[in-house]
Amino acid sequence: MPKMKTKSSAKKRFRMTAKGKIRSCQAGKRHGMIKRTRKFIRNARGTTILGRSASRIVKSYMPYSR
Repeated sequence: MPKMKTKSSAKKRFRMTAKGKIRSCQAGKRHGMIKRTRKFIRNARGTTILGRSASRIVKSYMPYSR
């Protein structure tokens, strides 16, 4: 059987945790930060764990990172 391909965009944007969850950067921080509240900017630092439905899609993009 041939090898399955990994989506290059997914491997650049997402990482797997040790327990198999998907870690990604916070969304909504590219532009328009003046209109965002200080609380939003503070809470959007660092990374976040994706939800169940989104992580199922991302896991299909990266078949060998489990």
